[in-house]
Amino acid sequence: MKMNVKVLAPLTVVAALGLGTVAPHAQTPAQKVGFVDVAQVLAAQPAGKELNELQKKANTELGDLDKQVKAIDAKGTAITAADKDKRATLVSTIQAKAKAYDAQMTQLQPKMTAAEKAADTAVSSVAKSNGYSIVMDRNVAARSGLVIYAEDNTDLTAAAIKALK
Repeated sequence: MKMNVKVLAPLTVVAALGLGTVAPHAQTPAQKVGFVDVAQVLAAQPAGKELNELQKKANTELGDLDKQVKAIDAKGTAITAADKDKRATLVSTIQAKAKAYDAQMTQLQPKMTAAEKAADTAVSSVAKSNGYSIVMDRNVAARSGLVIYAEDNTDLTAAAIKALK
């Protein structure tokens, strides 16, 4: 006897639901999810402060030079030979300064690696002592849309910074 697909599909769904109710009902404990602003935890450490200051300085200096280049570019076809020379000088200055800032940031990398390890240890310690089984970076979770809402009491940032000291 052939079964009709129209009859078989609903029976399959009902059977699946019925088997789901037969499964054992062992309750798993609730898992606590916490959030940490990793950037704040890193910035609370000397290496993080040093990196932030270096980045601000680089952004300011290179940004000002870039604005000058864009102002020359905005002239379009009305650009003079002197403007072209100034633009070339500005571009080479930007490249040299960017290379120097990259070198400074590279020198800072071992300190940042140690700061990241200290931050991981602090977050892990705070999470374990407060019963959190999952901790997420607050900024990444918000930016990605992974988490839309979280209560304020799930933020472990202050406790992690305190654990660093």
